[in-house]
Amino acid sequence: MKFKILLALIFVNLIQAQKFNFPETAVTDSVILEKQMPILASQLIPHIQSKKYKPKNELDFSDALFRLQIVAQDYKQSLSTLAENRNQFADHNMAGYRFLGYELYSMAKMLEREGKVPFSNALQTAFNQKYESLPVSLTPKVGLAVNGNVGDSRMYLRKALDKQKGKKTMDFATAFALCKSYLNYKTYSSIKPQVTQLLDLKEKERFVMETQDLHLKNGNTLTITIARKKENTSPLPVILTNNIYAGSSDDFFAKRAAVYNYVGAVVNTRGKRNSNDVNNPFEHESEDIYEVIDWISKQPWCNGKVGMIGGSYLGFSQWAAVKRLHPALKTIVPQVAVGIGIDYPAQNNIFMNYMLQWIQYVTNNKLTDEKDFANSTKWDSINTKWYKSGQSFRSLDTISGKPSKIFQRWLDHPGYDQYWQKMVPYKEDFSNINIPILTTTGYYDDDQIGALYYFKQHHQYNKNANHYLVIGPYNHGGAQSFGFTYQNGQQPIDPVARISIDDLAFSWFDYILKDGKKPEILKDRINFQVMSTNTWKHVANLDKMHTSTLKFYLQDHKNVSSVFNKPDTQSFTKQTVDLKNRDQKESYYKIDKQNSVKSTHSIAFESEVLDKDIIISGNLSGFFNVSINKKDFDTDMYLYQIPPNGKPFLLSTHIVRASYAKNNEVRQLLEPNTIEQIPINNSYFMSKKMEKGSKLLLLVGVNKNPNWQINYGTGKDVSDETIKDSGEPLEIKWYNDSYVEIPVYNE
Repeated sequence: MKFKILLALIFVNLIQAQKFNFPETAVTDSVILEKQMPILASQLIPHIQSKKYKPKNELDFSDALFRLQIVAQDYKQSLSTLAENRNQFADHNMAGYRFLGYELYSMAKMLEREGKVPFSNALQTAFNQKYESLPVSLTPKVGLAVNGNVGDSRMYLRKALDKQKGKKTMDFATAFALCKSYLNYKTYSSIKPQVTQLLDLKEKERFVMETQDLHLKNGNTLTITIARKKENTSPLPVILTNNIYAGSSDDFFAKRAAVYNYVGAVVNTRGKRNSNDVNNPFEHESEDIYEVIDWISKQPWCNGKVGMIGGSYLGFSQWAAVKRLHPALKTIVPQVAVGIGIDYPAQNNIFMNYMLQWIQYVTNNKLTDEKDFANSTKWDSINTKWYKSGQSFRSLDTISGKPSKIFQRWLDHPGYDQYWQKMVPYKEDFSNINIPILTTTGYYDDDQIGALYYFKQHHQYNKNANHYLVIGPYNHGGAQSFGFTYQNGQQPIDPVARISIDDLAFSWFDYILKDGKKPEILKDRINFQVMSTNTWKHVANLDKMHTSTLKFYLQDHKNVSSVFNKPDTQSFTKQTVDLKNRDQKESYYKIDKQNSVKSTHSIAFESEVLDKDIIISGNLSGFFNVSINKKDFDTDMYLYQIPPNGKPFLLSTHIVRASYAKNNEVRQLLEPNTIEQIPINNSYFMSKKMEKGSKLLLLVGVNKNPNWQINYGTGKDVSDETIKDSGEPLEIKWYNDSYVEIPVYNE
């Protein structure tokens, strides 16, 4: 075994150490560059195929390989590898549009070579063949799939070449990066203008498109985009999306509804596109959407029925719409809906740095600032600068160089107060929502807590709520499109989970708006996929998602017979966190020689080995009994499965500001050096079978890192605290009668 590990390390070092010749003149001479790039790519391919290259999974392998094959001008093989990549990414041809630009380029180059025809003729043939072969439901995605930025790709290629100035060789990583940037530029500079024209012609044959400004009674102006199939001449139900992300997605959402034989309508929020109103995200959706629906319902192409769909902010918008329900709105399909004030911009009352990045994304211009938003280097630098400086969280926008009134206004509301409550239904408001609703979210969805908040509140206040939930192994993108085969670098999801969320949503619309058949998967109100079993389960309410529980007490199996037994005597584990320290190195909990998990600012508790299979299904709950030397702190928790192979699998996480744990509306500071109870609510939901021989690993600790507010525990507004408020190190006593209650489903 040691020999094999050593051999693997040698191979990794060899591939990194290998040097590839690259003439200095190729950096500045485009003719030489054109000749040299296929040679370079051809040299890299054997290294990819020899397994010296260490991809995360087969998807990453095929992704790297097809790109090199195109650069190496092996177009036929690249098309085959790209087809494999799509199948690995998603089943049932759901990803048939994926990397479409590269496919069209390869097809055209192959036709150009074999048919000895001009590239433009070959590209037209390739485009027509591909477009007509796509399932109709995928055609609205073509525009997004070929929308590569020629200017940016040229800039990135230039930067890659500039790094090579004065050098005659390069290592594998540099060579691979150069090949990718070269391919991007060659592809989109070659195809984009012509493909844009060809696509426009195709879509004019299929759709009637119209964009206009709506002048609302409240004095605001919004831009709306309408799409209808030419063949659909009679009035139809309208599927509305309220979109703050103005841009190419507007046409996509409208056409998506049209190909499912509805009228698609996409309205942009205040301040976007042609609107000169003030853009204050989240604040006016309820008021504006009511007027938009009223206008739509009176148009000749509408039969009086309106449904809504969309994810994330677009999911939130639907809950805003039902706060003041228009009679024409017959159903909503909120996907991965932002729980405003619940999981964003603060999760369980802890504000996240990401909020500033997002605010600038949607307010920098009339569309979206894609370049700034995607500049991870910039935002990592801003967050790190703030973290290292010890300045208040309220100073983050100033540190970014762009002060934000929106950012400051949000920080003025650390509790779930009336500012947030007025944006969406609140408590008894849910009792008045009697239209059918379908919610979709995923175990890896960043807004799962928000999506489930609305679902739980609706059923709590409306006992007859006609509200269905579909949840499975999907991330934020997957739960509003389709089930990607690989999620978060984990093993492939079960085949039964690889479904089209689009098809599900529009089957739901057919069911509600056209008296169609109820979607097969909706066998009960709650429909959840149990990972590692290849099955879906269907139950009437959330409480029935589990049949029993395990209480994991804060103790280690090495010291007790079982962590699942309540301790006979009370004791505690002490943790000290220096809130002033900004240079602390990351620490890791070692599972075995190959595996570990990050445990900085955490204490680890490991269970005994499970003697049978168990299914964990639902939300973690329980209580932490703690004593601290300050008035407040922010807890975090991670629960892992450690399977027999030792590779950790993250099951659930939970963070909360201790002073808001009992009531997210009213802050209740802790009494220093007194045992206090912190309830565990709003953890991440998961459903997964753990095989016999697994263990559970529980990490509990303090949320302190450059991506979130830092709570110094003075009791002042956390947004105003600085490193000067840190005082003595935070000391926590985690008492062993604390427990995390794990929901278990017994078949």
